[in-house]
Amino acid sequence: MSASIDERPQKLSIIVFSGDFDKVHYALVMASAAAAIDIPTTLFFTMGATRALMATANGNEPAWRGLPAGEIGGDGKTGGDIDDDFKDKTVATFEDLLQACVAMGVKFMICDMGLRAMGLEGASLRRDVPIETGGMVTFLNDAKASGQMVFV
Repeated sequence: MSASIDERPQKLSIIVFSGDFDKVHYALVMASAAAAIDIPTTLFFTMGATRALMATANGNEPAWRGLPAGEIGGDGKTGGDIDDDFKDKTVATFEDLLQACVAMGVKFMICDMGLRAMGLEGASLRRDVPIETGGMVTFLNDAKASGQMVFV
């Protein structure tokens, strides 16, 4: 049974804390799904997850490809390894989900404290994603009382 529009959250606010690929990938799944059904969504990247929005790593490769795979990986696999496997299985890839979120107006925020804590202050962020920097106060001011908050 699906919820009526009046029963759905009026906003989804996702704190993306984990730097594991599988968790960041699923935060993008949640955000894109919510945006697809017209629920305004904000992704707030902090701590280890901030690496997912870095411009590049190892030359030209997106930084998220170097994230640890997380629980679905094992044997030292990276996010890039898992994403390549997802592509082979026709599961939405990281870039597909990221670009869908951008196209559907998901708000991207990155925590300035998280950047400092991870030693990434001043690092280059992706230019193809509109990213606001701020802190928890900025994130909480963006949330709605009639919304839902998720911690990943």
